[in-house]
Amino acid sequence: MPKGKWAQGITPRNFHWVITDRLAVCERPGGYGDSHRKVRRQEEIIWIREQGFHHVVSLSASPHNLHNYDELGVKWLHRPFPRADDAPRYLQTIYEDLQAHVDAGNAVLFHQEEVSDSLVGLMAGYVVWSNLVPETHKATAVTEQIVGRRLGPRGRDLVTIAVEIRDQPLPPRPKAEPTTEPTGDDQGTAEEATETSAEGAAGQDEG
Repeated sequence: MPKGKWAQGITPRNFHWVITDRLAVCERPGGYGDSHRKVRRQEEIIWIREQGFHHVVSLSASPHNLHNYDELGVKWLHRPFPRADDAPRYLQTIYEDLQAHVDAGNAVLFHQEEVSDSLVGLMAGYVVWSNLVPETHKATAVTEQIVGRRLGPRGRDLVTIAVEIRDQPLPPRPKAEPTTEPTGDDQGTAEEATETSAEGAAGQDEG
């Protein structure tokens, strides 16, 4: 029996497939700022769940409302953009993880508050980094056409960094030496605090 319209949810605003059935972008579910609506947020998250996305990656600076994904059974990661000097390591980590999921046949959805210049630049960077479209200008043009907006300075900077780490990848981070005395601080890293069950090997669903 087909599901009713409400049970299927509604498509998030500015939803676009960058790679069909594998990689997509949209606005923050429910909208942002004064336009944010609780009911709309719920229906859009339901839609995301019903489309079978492996997990959602939020690039928003704030973790507001991410718990709503848990309530509706959607895995998520919080990966806000870092300082400019940390961008190469950030992009390489994001892209390597994303590539593993794409190779495993998983669908991943990225969002920020809006489909921003940074978000579009991140996607164009992945297109060129993964050699889907190796030429920078072509990768940029393809991504612009997909999302319906031109890439600005910030987005173009991210594409430039993506090319640099593709052609000369950063070395792995050295493992930290274990401490010999307890610190009394069991909070973990900021990254660990914002991860949910979406982390781990690609393709290994836990829920």
